[in-house]
Amino acid sequence: MDKPTIDRIALLHPDVRKEVAEIVNECNAALTGRAQMRIAQGYRTFDEQTKLFNQKPKVTNAKAGQSIHNYGLAVDIVLIIDGKTASWDTAKDWDNDKVADWKECVSIFKKYGWDWGGDWKSFKDMPHFEKKGYKWQNLIKLKKDKQGYVIL
Repeated sequence: MDKPTIDRIALLHPDVRKEVAEIVNECNAALTGRAQMRIAQGYRTFDEQTKLFNQKPKVTNAKAGQSIHNYGLAVDIVLIIDGKTASWDTAKDWDNDKVADWKECVSIFKKYGWDWGGDWKSFKDMPHFEKKGYKWQNLIKLKKDKQGYVIL
């Protein structure tokens, strides 16, 4: 697991940090070739969400508070090829095992109970995974702990 991934996991909601680290390690073990998975984005502040929402071209439909990222319960991934090149290619099989590397990661996330943005009907978000069962409409109402994370 690379340093950017470790740093981004450390900012996720405390209830999912260990699980996300396990998922990353399992993905990287499955990707026996040139690709390794990196967490490209995890926790996002409301200010960061507002900037993304206002960005052109449009990259998100979620305003501040409306993204599961704002609660540390979502991640976006990228594959790092040969330790240097970022890839969001969902079809490439870098390890030549007859399964697209991206799909290997999707399967592992789903095994742990995470929803994949690639399954969404309207706005497909291929790099996005979020912990199943959480809705921003409920999370925004919850109290926060001393570190600022919602109390689940």
